[in-house]
Amino acid sequence: MPINPAEALAAPARVTELAWDHKDVILYHLGIGAGAQRPAADPDELRWTYEKDLQVLPSFVTVAGGGLAKAGAFNLPGLQINLAQVLHGGQRIELHRPIPATGRAQLTSSLAALYDKGKAAVLVMRSEAADDDGPLYTCDTEIFVRGEGGFGGERGESVRIDLPAREPDAVREVPVRHDQALLYRLSGDWNPLHADPDFAKLAGFDRPILHGLCSYGVTLKAVVDAVLGGDATRVREYRTRFAGIFFPGETLRVRIWRDGADKLLVSATSVERDDAPVLADTVVTHQP
Repeated sequence: MPINPAEALAAPARVTELAWDHKDVILYHLGIGAGAQRPAADPDELRWTYEKDLQVLPSFVTVAGGGLAKAGAFNLPGLQINLAQVLHGGQRIELHRPIPATGRAQLTSSLAALYDKGKAAVLVMRSEAADDDGPLYTCDTEIFVRGEGGFGGERGESVRIDLPAREPDAVREVPVRHDQALLYRLSGDWNPLHADPDFAKLAGFDRPILHGLCSYGVTLKAVVDAVLGGDATRVREYRTRFAGIFFPGETLRVRIWRDGADKLLVSATSVERDDAPVLADTVVTHQP
């Protein structure tokens, strides 16, 4: 059987060293569309794209120093997974303090949970990064593997968030470049699903789709720009469920509702496909 739950959950944590600098940060920001919607010299965009006073969008931690690829979800004992059957199910990041533009950290990763959804399996990888000053961030990554359920494990909880019935407090529509996936993958996510038309067809899509984590970054940048005054250091936690696919060349509609003093509820949909869902159950917790 491709998945051996007992062996996978008992596997020891993997510890790797991460390092990044301003070039990695800027490449990531360009990969999620920074600098594309306003004049290049606009100060509101230069804070994402120019090393002087460069800030770091918290979702950068998913690629920092090789990021989640180094968590090794597909190299654990007890897991033999076909990449064509894999989709990113959800993502949560918790920031213990602002991410520096240049840094080094130790990443400790393990399989935190393994759920049996019947026709699919869901892996939850937990990665915790720390540097010389202590804990830096924690990532929980949910990986949906089609056709690998039925092993008799727990089903796990399904968390759904009801959006307010009123109009959103802010809306951003972000056109995404046709080559966005090709640019984003330079930050380290080389899954051919996002570049190779033949591979995409094997996975059941008529053309390559955008990385879920790219949509994740595009959405967070829209939230920070629209509601948090462009200050990325205010973000404390960001979680989402990847509810549908998104194609390069489409427009991402990001709706934002305030929920109390420190929480934002967010949805992201495709404008061209009648608001087909892309991100759902999305919450940004922030410094008031």
